[in-house]
Amino acid sequence: MKKEDCFYLGKIVRKYSFKGELLIKLDTDQPELYENLDAVFISVGNNFIPFFIASSQLHKSDLLRVSFEDVLTEADAEALLKAEVFLPLEMLPKLEGNKFYYHEVIGFKVIDKNFGEVGIIASINDSTAQALFEVDRDGVQIFIPMNDEFIVKIDRDNKIVEVDVPDGLIELYL
Repeated sequence: MKKEDCFYLGKIVRKYSFKGELLIKLDTDQPELYENLDAVFISVGNNFIPFFIASSQLHKSDLLRVSFEDVLTEADAEALLKAEVFLPLEMLPKLEGNKFYYHEVIGFKVIDKNFGEVGIIASINDSTAQALFEVDRDGVQIFIPMNDEFIVKIDRDNKIVEVDVPDGLIELYL
């Protein structure tokens, strides 16, 4: 399994017990979907290693308390602290309508209701207060806020994101 075939589930944030249990901070709005996993992939150094789960349960709202089969001591657990946790992409719940995963719309064409074809989504910038589509229009970068009010339709079949942004927003970049 390669990293590009997986999605980021969360990060191991601390030890829970002296028996090697760990807490994973889940990066999801639906932590209950991941309560009964059989295995996860953990990024250790430059390696992507599968770890089998002996038991797990939700701890508080977004923490998953896990006991891995081969992590039996505090020292074993210590070695995994701050490691990122991944699952295969096919384990992502399917989204419908105008809901989407960021990785899913990379490469989609953006069409504005008034402006017409804007360009191709090159990436998603979620390091700002509001996530942005980074759209490439023949080498010019255009940022469009990922605001529910601006997104008209996600057409997965034709790989198109239809938007209706305020007049003049796209022209600011041209």
